[in-house]
Formats: sequence, C-alpha cells, structure tokens
Amino acid sequence: MSMFTVFGVAYSFGAFFDPMAREFGTGRGATSAVFAITAFLYFSLGAVTGAIADRVGPRKVLLFGAAFMGAGLLLTSGASAIWIGYLTYGVGVGVATACGYVPMVAAVGGWYQRGRALAIGVAVTGIGFGTLAAAPLAALLIARYGWRQTYVIFGIASFLVLVACAAFARRPPAATTGNSLRLGAAIRTREFGLMYACGLLTSFALFIAFVHVVPFAQSHGAAALPAAALVGVIGAGSVAGRLALGGAAERLGSVRAFQAAVAIVSFSFLVWLLAPGFWALVVFALLLGVGYGGWVALSPTVSADLFGPEGLGGTVGALYTSAGVGALLGPPFAGFVVDRTGSYQPAIVLGLILAIVAAGLVAYLPVRRRVHSSEVRID
Repeated sequence: MSMFTVFGVAYSFGAFFDPMAREFGTGRGATSAVFAITAFLYFSLGAVTGAIADRVGPRKVLLFGAAFMGAGLLLTSGASAIWIGYLTYGVGVGVATACGYVPMVAAVGGWYQRGRALAIGVAVTGIGFGTLAAAPLAALLIARYGWRQTYVIFGIASFLVLVACAAFARRPPAATTGNSLRLGAAIRTREFGLMYACGLLTSFALFIAFVHVVPFAQSHGAAALPAAALVGVIGAGSVAGRLALGGAAERLGSVRAFQAAVAIVSFSFLVWLLAPGFWALVVFALLLGVGYGGWVALSPTVSADLFGPEGLGGTVGALYTSAGVGALLGPPFAGFVVDRTGSYQPAIVLGLILAIVAAGLVAYLPVRRRVHSSEVRID
C-alpha cells in the first residue's frame, strides 16, 4: 500500500503534463523537469531514508513521508509558476517516495531469507498497481475538476493512506548470518559498479518513456484518457514482471532473472521505435512494464545475494542514486530534443541505445553469491 500510494502519485504525472504546460506556458523540457526533480530526489534520498530505516525502523520514516506527500501536493495545487512546482511537487513527492519505497523494500527483505525474491516481488507489485490505477484516475478527475483540485484530492488521500501504513509497519529482526559486506566495501566491488551503471542507463531510458509516452500518444491523435491509460498498461505489465520474474528468480537465480528484465526493457524500445501506432504503444507499454517491474523487484534481491541482507536499506539506497541521476537527466533532455527537432524519434533511439548497453553490462554479473561467512559483517 505504501508503494501503491507514492508511485501512483509520482507516475500519474503524465496525465498532468499537458494541462500544467498549457496553464504555465512552458515547453516539454521545462515541464518534464517537475517529474525529473521528483524522481532524482526519491532515488537519491533512498540512500538516506534506507540507512535511517535500518537504524530506527520504517514507521517513523514513513510518517515523515506522509507529511511531505500531503503538504507537497496541497502546495502544488496553488502554484502560480512552474518553478514553484519544482519545489512543492519535486521536493514533496520526491521525499515522500524516498520514505515510502526503499525503507519498505528493505523491511520486507529483512523478514525473509528463503523466498526473498518472491516476497519482495509481491510487495513491490504495489508500484505496478499504483501506476495502473492512478494515471487513468487522474485523467478522469482532471477532466471533471481540473488539475489543481485533483492534486488536493490526491494530497489528502495519500497522506491518510501513508499514515495508516506507518501504523502497521514493523522493523525486521536483526540478521544473524554474519555474512554481509559493509556498505563501504560493497560499493567498491566490480559487481556494484556494474549494477550502478545499469541503473543509470536503464533509468535514463525508462523515465523518457514514463514522462513522454502520454504526450507522444496525444501528438499522434490519441485522446487524453486512452493516452493516460498507457501509463496504466506499464503498471499492469510491471505487476506481471514483478511476480513472474520474482518467481523465476527462485528457480533460475536472481541474477539471471535480472538480466532478462533489462533485456526486455531494451526490446520494448525497439517496438516503440519501429511501430508507433497506438496499439503498438500498448505492446510497448506492456513490455516496458514487464522489464521495469523485474528490474525494480530484483535489484534489492540481487544486492542481498551479492552483498548480504543486513543493512540492505543502505545498500539499495546507494544503488538507487544511479537511477536518480538517470531520472533527473532523461525526461528534460528528451523534452528539449523534442522541442528542438519537432520529433520524438531521436529520443526513442537514444533510449534504445542506452538500454542495450545496460543489458550488455549486466551480462557480466556473477551468477553465484559473492558474500561468504568469512567476510566482514555490517554492524
């Protein structure tokens, strides 16, 4: 429910894109920066919120996030200029998502040893269901009440849900295996470097799609609601990807399943490039969702297998800073390219190339666990 809420709000931004751009008189690059700042913060701050949750538990962190989410959306509803949205939406939703994502993934991972990949996969289906539900709901509410009032509704609802989630969140027991790498040692490994580069390149491509697929569809003649529904299709695909690839990781190993997820992301961009009609966009969104869902669900599991389960919040948070950089740069860069060239094709080609390189990098990840009982344990 926590991840359903924070990502449902964050990934519904595509439905708000055109109404906000029209009202503020901004281009695609400047408007894309609202989401880019948000994604940069929630991925980058995951290193902080994850480490804090490792020490104090997820409840206090989630309550802090609830306050930021509610306040950020309410303040955004009254924004008089796009730069105010950078602060209110970017900081409010960005901090809230950082509080509702990495700490909760780490909490789930800390409760499981056997079946960890599937458990995390089930938990993060909340991201997919939130993406599936929130964008079409936002489009309906915007059509009836306008984008400002819709943010008021989202702000109140998300605050209440996150407070309820915090009431039930429990800190996992301390690991007793003694086989985890310290964070400083983990980030100096070759495996962490490969994972970090993959996160940077994949997220750059991924968030080009998340922000621009809705206005792309509308520029090719789709109505507002079907275009917004494409984000929901990504969400539906991500639910399938999280469950299917999370389950496959129990049989094939987390690294093999993770490699498959990144390969699916790259293939989806090929579909977008070669067949830009609406139903081809549906196929693209579904494939992207499957690959994206597996990438998100398996990143913590691969990290736990390679570096150990204790202190997983800090390790995953450090890894996700790569996605923060990609998310910050990808959507505005694509928007400026579209504004300059009048075409989405160069941005789609760029996304395809980056995703292919990411798939090539993760092919070098070791299949077996690196961590052994003789290695240093996180205190």
